[in-house]
Amino acid sequence: MMSRRQGLTAAAAATIAAAASKAEAKPVTAASAPWTPDAVEIAGRIRRKEVSALEVTEKAVRDAEALQPKLGFLVTPDFDRAIDKAKRLDAGKAEAAGPFAGVPFLVKDLDDYVGLPTYSGSRAMLRNPPAKTQDGYVDCFDKAGLIVIGKSSTPEYGFLPTTEPEGFPPTRNPWNPAHSSGGSSGGAAVATAAGVTPFAHASDGGGSIRIPASNCGLFGLKPSRGRMVLGRPATRGIDLSVYHCVSHSVRDSATLLAATERHGDDKVFAPVGLVTGPDKRRLRVGLVVETMLGAQPHPEVRAAAENAAKLMQSLGHTVEPTTWPVDGPAFGQDFLALWASGAAELVDAVGKAIGRRPDDSLLEPFTLAMADLVGQMPPDGLRKAVANLTAAGQAYDRWFERYDVIVSPVLGLPPAPLGWVTGTVDIPTLTERLNAYVGYTTLHNVAGAASMSVPLHWTADGLPVGVQFGGRAGSERMLLALAYELEAAQPWAGRKPPVSV
Repeated sequence: MMSRRQGLTAAAAATIAAAASKAEAKPVTAASAPWTPDAVEIAGRIRRKEVSALEVTEKAVRDAEALQPKLGFLVTPDFDRAIDKAKRLDAGKAEAAGPFAGVPFLVKDLDDYVGLPTYSGSRAMLRNPPAKTQDGYVDCFDKAGLIVIGKSSTPEYGFLPTTEPEGFPPTRNPWNPAHSSGGSSGGAAVATAAGVTPFAHASDGGGSIRIPASNCGLFGLKPSRGRMVLGRPATRGIDLSVYHCVSHSVRDSATLLAATERHGDDKVFAPVGLVTGPDKRRLRVGLVVETMLGAQPHPEVRAAAENAAKLMQSLGHTVEPTTWPVDGPAFGQDFLALWASGAAELVDAVGKAIGRRPDDSLLEPFTLAMADLVGQMPPDGLRKAVANLTAAGQAYDRWFERYDVIVSPVLGLPPAPLGWVTGTVDIPTLTERLNAYVGYTTLHNVAGAASMSVPLHWTADGLPVGVQFGGRAGSERMLLALAYELEAAQPWAGRKPPVSV
């Protein structure tokens, strides 16, 4: 078995570095000219000595300091260590072989990074000391040459699809600061969308890469379960969470995937390697517009999904309407039981640490309510929910006997106003709002399947709306090739949010 701290082999790293050079050389048309350089471009400029790692890092620090008061994406800065690492890289005293050597980056504050505390968006964790260890997946960031400038914001333990934890300032959407960034990778998405870092670490246990990518006009790929180098171990019946990034460009996501996927004996899938562009394969596409509860999305969201289907048809793919392969309401109840079990574990752990059950001075009302839900379940309730979810994942798999990819919305609504789905909204109201908002992303996590949010639509008032493309487990190569095709057909890189560098 590969250890949790194993990264790339030397051979794999060399392959990725060579492939990254090819990706870097790909011409960019005027129509797709980006308003800010992506990570591959920045790394190339540093390698070519057109700019130093120190200059790039100092700019990221300045931009972070300028935009943090407006957007609230940063939890813990690590500016001094980042600048020191950049100086050592420029002086030849640090490893410079990684595909992103010298590129600024943020680690999501649900994961440990050595030398920084992990707060997980919770007031209960504000006294946590700096981490002394980090897992094998986070090790890959250092091996890839990334320069971490700090930790990005997240809702309390990633439970909600907005980044507005009680213990920290709200994370504001750079397209309109009165609206949510999404969650749980909200800080990562905001820093990236605003141009502070070209991309940032994100994780997804129920939509937490795809939702903020959709809200912030970014590309967000959720990898398959088992694709990436090992991170935090699963503690419940189904391992929902996976790790990757949010990015402006498809090639940044593809290059990071190649640098962080498993190559060892414990790999679940054959490695993808670096995907550098579209392929000629035409796909069988299913289109589903309603939520898993059967609700209709907002008209702008419907337009986004239906226009994406038309775009797919214009590119030669075959599209037909389809329906979800599971009983949506029953699936939602089972998923909630599994999701709530995480809150119950948190409440139990905090209670043991302080010698009493935590109240809403330490944990948010939504977290406590989810824990209470678990306490009300029958003794075998969680086991039955996991069994039902396993069957739902199998039904999802059978969907792909007919289709190669499923197109759907990411969210039922455009980016919500701040305060609309926070952990302090009363539970009946919050439940009703969540049912309308997040009805599309969780089945992919249960099935362990790959999916992605692609920024193909903006509302009349200038808010981004992503479109979801879901494949079966192990389909990252197909999805990335499709993403390159969509990126070329309907470029988004030139769109700049009003609050940005």
